[in-house]
Amino acid sequence: MAKYIGRRLLHLVGILIAVSFLTFLLMYLSPGDAAMKKLNAQGVAVSEEIIEKTRESMGLDRPFLVQYGDWALHALRFDLGESYKDGFPVAGKLVKALRYTAILALGSLALAFLVALPLAILTALHKDSLLDDITRLFSFAGNSLPNFLISVLLMYFLCVKARLLPLTAKESVKGLIMPCLALSIPICGRFIRQFRAEILEQLGKPYVSGARLRGVKERYVLKNVLHNASISILTIVGLSIGTLFGGSVVIETIFRWPGLGKLAMDAISNRDYPVIQGFVLFTSTVYVVINLLIDICYAWIDPRLRRKGGGA
Repeated sequence: MAKYIGRRLLHLVGILIAVSFLTFLLMYLSPGDAAMKKLNAQGVAVSEEIIEKTRESMGLDRPFLVQYGDWALHALRFDLGESYKDGFPVAGKLVKALRYTAILALGSLALAFLVALPLAILTALHKDSLLDDITRLFSFAGNSLPNFLISVLLMYFLCVKARLLPLTAKESVKGLIMPCLALSIPICGRFIRQFRAEILEQLGKPYVSGARLRGVKERYVLKNVLHNASISILTIVGLSIGTLFGGSVVIETIFRWPGLGKLAMDAISNRDYPVIQGFVLFTSTVYVVINLLIDICYAWIDPRLRRKGGGA
């Protein structure tokens, strides 16, 4: 297991190096002068002398590879520079926003999973029934509607008409409900469809027919089915965690939830390049770490994977 984890870590380190290099390159090639943007964001009177001194202090007068190497070395110490807008450390801003994104993402994921798995099991066991048809319709609708449209519909019905919830998210449980629902509905639709397909595939395999012919109780058959489907289910859930951490930008912006997504949108609007670079590197790290944990779980569930030295 240690060798298996070591191999996966080497792969992930290579991915992070590539992501960090491409992110830094894109910021380097972006139009405009970074020193000018920093001075304008901080409201400093601009002159040629001040611009030159700022460029020198920021290291912008050095070659690209030297700039990247210096930034990468600082990033290894979790020093991602300072925001152009307010001069605060980027790492501190990301950590503060991460707490809110983690609450929103994990809450949405838990809600979607707790709804989707029982429905997927019931619809797979009662294929082509009325419940199956209704659930598939909900799954298709939830998976097809974009997040912003779901958000607008929720705001209209739950806030404007019913007046049950606030329009914008507040740092409270009540304020979390709307963005959590807006994120979990599409995920739930996707989970139901994919979980149902995987469970149906397992139910059609010979070991299920053999167990039923031998008179094995249905709950034990279902237990084995879920165990064999667990790798695929784990893959779907794990990838959704990474997507939620990096892809909740729209929901957090609409509901003004102070997470990583809103921080990134504000940074893009203000052309705050250090925050954008930090956001991309930070979310990429979260994503690859989650993938590493999933791979470890694969090897724990199915030892054949680590004997082959591969991953799912």
